[in-house]
Amino acid sequence: MIPIPAVNLRVSFRDPDGFVFRSGKRIYRCVYPHAAADLRAFLDSAFATAQMERGTLAGATFLHNAPGPELSAALPAGSAILEHRGITFPNFPYEWAPEMLQRAAALTLRLAEEALAEGFGLKDATPYNIMFEGPAPVFLDVLSFERRDPLDSTWRPYAQFVQTFLYPLLANQYLGLQLDEILLTHREGLDPARLRRLCSFWLSVRPPFLWLATIPAWISGLTENSSSDRYRARRAKDAGEARFLLQRVFARAERFLRRIPRRRRSEASRYMDSGHKYAAAELALKEEVVKKALAGSGAHSVLDIGCNTGHFSLLAARLGARVVAIDRDPAAVEELWNAAAERNADILPLVIDIARPPGAAGWANREHASFLERARGRFDCVLMLALVHHLIVNERVPLDSLFELIAELTVRLAVIEYIDPADAQFQRILRGRDALHRDLTAESFEAAAGRHFRIVDIHNVTPTRRIYTLEKAGH
Repeated sequence: MIPIPAVNLRVSFRDPDGFVFRSGKRIYRCVYPHAAADLRAFLDSAFATAQMERGTLAGATFLHNAPGPELSAALPAGSAILEHRGITFPNFPYEWAPEMLQRAAALTLRLAEEALAEGFGLKDATPYNIMFEGPAPVFLDVLSFERRDPLDSTWRPYAQFVQTFLYPLLANQYLGLQLDEILLTHREGLDPARLRRLCSFWLSVRPPFLWLATIPAWISGLTENSSSDRYRARRAKDAGEARFLLQRVFARAERFLRRIPRRRRSEASRYMDSGHKYAAAELALKEEVVKKALAGSGAHSVLDIGCNTGHFSLLAARLGARVVAIDRDPAAVEELWNAAAERNADILPLVIDIARPPGAAGWANREHASFLERARGRFDCVLMLALVHHLIVNERVPLDSLFELIAELTVRLAVIEYIDPADAQFQRILRGRDALHRDLTAESFEAAAGRHFRIVDIHNVTPTRRIYTLEKAGH
């Protein structure tokens, strides 16, 4: 194995054929000499060209020289350098809604199958090869494609695909585990023995658990000490047979994927249907206030915190903004993702609890930046509607800390909804703890906001709810 040099801002190291690194805001890939010719052939193929044009494969261009003399000296001699088109807001599988993971799995299978026609195979199949650009998945790791032996009838990443895509989806749907509970701490997903232990006996003997987990776990136990010959490629009689057998593997995986049922709606995901307390005229006024703030500021990038099913995220996207929308409820985020995908809206929905956002992860906490590290200073505007009272009551977040964070996330504007403790919704979550928040008033709210922002506009939407448009100090 070629030792990886200490290139600053290196963001990957697991691939024996190269690694990704960052210089400024640009993303590069160093490809070791032994892998460069095959990668050039792959990127020159009609398959790769078509996928890059569709946006399903990350755009990549070979450079004649390394980006800067200091990097050139640090990279292995003879390496090729690619520049990638970056993802607008990097995101990771443990931040996706389940249907997003399902769509990423479908893309992985489709690319693996279609690459066969031009003599290439997919050597690994993990959701960490993918990020979402808006609501669309993009396959990033061009080095995952390799020239394949035409007589090889084995798709070696099949077990990895099952453990990192299918098992987390099954555990989410049937066992109530969230994706972050699995994929944040278990990069390689769940193994069949662990999934079987999580299941009741009756669930373990029912399809799809029987075929996907129970029988494989049993076979694995029987063959644990057997010969390593079982891991060798199975060679077919001819190329046609090999392709036929591989396509059967892909078809089987696709059937399992399609049979995983959709998640039921949660209470939070029904909020815009029946959960909010606005009369029709009040909701229309709220929409108009937010629309005026966004349109008047010309915001191009919006972070919608506590987006729910994305009513205001969609409004911001219609006004031309690129939106990252976060909520802690996976079912609500899933509804927004479906709506954004259906309308081709430039919205990236993520399952993020702003009170407990995911921290840095991976080796030495350097593979995956924390959510806040990715988000700080990236947005023209932060929306926080019908959320502040939840953070104050349920998370006991002080107002000063709240506005300090908002000021870190936005470079210009914030649109924040204040809900008075006298509000019926506020009273519902207080549950008799009124004394804890007796000092919360519109005046104290404005004083805390004023330490970081200038109040541009105030609109009373109801007698107990008002929306503030805030401009960051110094603008």
